Amino acid sequence: MRSTSIRDYALDTVIYISLTLMGLATLLPFANVLSKSISEEWAIVAGKVGIVPVGFQLDTMRFVVTSGQFLHALFVSALVAVVGTLASLLVTAMTAYPLSKRDLPGTGPLIVLFIFTMMFNGGIIPNYLLIRQLDLIDNLGALILPALVSVFNLLVVKSYFESLPASLEESAKLEGARNYTILFRIILPLSGPVLATIGLFYAVYYWNDYFNPMLYINSASLMPLQLYLQDIVMNADTSSALNRSADDLMNVPAEGVRSATVIASTIPILLVYPFLQKYFIKGVLIGSVKG
Repeated sequence: MRSTSIRDYALDTVIYISLTLMGLATLLPFANVLSKSISEEWAIVAGKVGIVPVGFQLDTMRFVVTSGQFLHALFVSALVAVVGTLASLLVTAMTAYPLSKRDLPGTGPLIVLFIFTMMFNGGIIPNYLLIRQLDLIDNLGALILPALVSVFNLLVVKSYFESLPASLEESAKLEGARNYTILFRIILPLSGPVLATIGLFYAVYYWNDYFNPMLYINSASLMPLQLYLQDIVMNADTSSALNRSADDLMNVPAEGVRSATVIASTIPILLVYPFLQKYFIKGVLIGSVKG
């Protein structure tokens, strides 16, 4: 008994230490970027900044967040994330509801077809040709439509719907309720945890997506934040990417501007997580119990 207890304690210690080290490994790059965004110019230029800031200043961050192009890109990303997340939640729920009915003919082959798309897809060129045929090139719809439904999220919601008592729907049907009424007035109000969870998944995807904008967006006025961020990081001439003159950049280092842009683009999505944290684990666990 005692040897087993000691072995379990040692195993738990190893697990906690490993998880702590992995957590620190993921935080170190973020800490380095944050330090560069608020450190003094001479320290950044000299390469003295590690994970701890050298000096302190907010001029670089203020320079970034007051840029007109940055604010416009932030608005575009927020619009795509909000509209895309709401549309994805609606379509995912409406698709998962009939698939959760095992007595409905044809659900098995349909689920197989959905799972097939998780492993195989048409590729970049067919997707681009499809978006062009739909006349969505240089249109914000091209950033939402390709990611409208995630099969993984669909299966999670389907499993959650299957875990709900069948008596709820039976009693509603006895009262004359139809399928749409049951879904929107009974099922969805009871599905807050799983909807919040996959809503966070969708929101993070739409917010971080830069590959689709790079393929489908040509106009600077439709450039989302991540594509703008890519221009900042990859463009050696930061003044052109920020739509500022070279004189405006004399007091702020280019590396500091890049770091401040990364931090400023990360903060909004980080602020969303605390409001959904209480639903996150519960939604994933309940949605994965059955299926």
